[in-house]
Amino acid sequence: MKAIIPQHDDSFAGQTMLPPQSLKPRKGRGAVSNLQGRHAVHGREGFDDGWSLPVDDGEETASAWKTQVSDEQARTILSRNTSPDLPFGVSLNPYRGCEHGCIYCFARPTHSYLGLSPGLDFESRIVAKVNAPELLRRELAKPSYVAEAIALGVNTDAYQPCERERQLTRRVLEVLHECDHPVGLITKSSLIERDIDLLAPMAARRLASVAITLTTLDPAISRTLEPRAAAPARRLRTIRTLTDVGIPVGVSIAPIIPFVTEPEIEQLLEAVRDAGAINAHYVVLRLPWEVNPLFQQWLEAHFPERAQRVMNRVREMRGGKDYDSSFGARMHGEGVWADLIRQRFDKAVHRLGLHGRGGRFKQLDSTQFRRPLTVPAMASRAKGGNAGQLDLF
Repeated sequence: MKAIIPQHDDSFAGQTMLPPQSLKPRKGRGAVSNLQGRHAVHGREGFDDGWSLPVDDGEETASAWKTQVSDEQARTILSRNTSPDLPFGVSLNPYRGCEHGCIYCFARPTHSYLGLSPGLDFESRIVAKVNAPELLRRELAKPSYVAEAIALGVNTDAYQPCERERQLTRRVLEVLHECDHPVGLITKSSLIERDIDLLAPMAARRLASVAITLTTLDPAISRTLEPRAAAPARRLRTIRTLTDVGIPVGVSIAPIIPFVTEPEIEQLLEAVRDAGAINAHYVVLRLPWEVNPLFQQWLEAHFPERAQRVMNRVREMRGGKDYDSSFGARMHGEGVWADLIRQRFDKAVHRLGLHGRGGRFKQLDSTQFRRPLTVPAMASRAKGGNAGQLDLF
């Protein structure tokens, strides 16, 4: 056993941190390893000592990395930010971790705070904040609460597979619907169509908008890049379905990966326009903390012949580093290559009649907000049998 000394810079781990052994892709999973998080005190490195029995990779994948969903009683539910790079200041995430398994997900490093790996653990060990709807209701009831549009499902997808059973996102939307509170959702899942009965009437009153993330039109790339998310064609159909019932839909072309998804920029924008999207924005590949070595492992496993070219272009857009977290630069990058992507995107958006970042999210109406009719009792009161407190107003 040897100690791991984390690097405290934006790149966290450069190429030297990549494991020397060859890593095989795992069917249905984005990460190809269970890389330890940066907060781990010790690390273990496996090697073949000649005594181990051969393991069938298919059997190991099916058993060891079966998705597990555990419950959590969260203490708070709304997150606030002041980032100039984001069009929202408040967000809500009902789940930690995401079964979609997108290898590029910027939220992967958050799993290290739970003592879990940002790799395979992130996409197979999901935490459900089971009291999210009650916490939200209590927050909205505070006299000091000032309504502004909440971004739902930003960190991890609020419509990932376990939502079919847990329905936390559905219950959160019911609270927002009851309170006439504005919400913007971002997802890769067609499951959002289930909640049209809530979203359509809210959208008619400028209380709801949706953004669908689309990275590629190539189903083969999508199956490895975001293995358990809806297929590209299914996402386009979701855009059309939501648009047809009056819900404004924007598209996030994210991330743009040089030599992998970057060649599709114009085709992607044309496809989402034809599906009914009203605006689009983009983000170039971001590699914060553990996302960096995990993504490079994925590159070596799926695109070994172009891995070096991809990373060279990434570094060209990041001032020679694997990642630059500076506001204003982290989303779009800098330099010649970043400028070329920006020009291509802007010209296509202008030609197709789409509009830029922000779109309808900034136009959502907060003035209709009314406090919830009932408020859940605090845990101490609940023991005494008090089911809740009515709003006096």
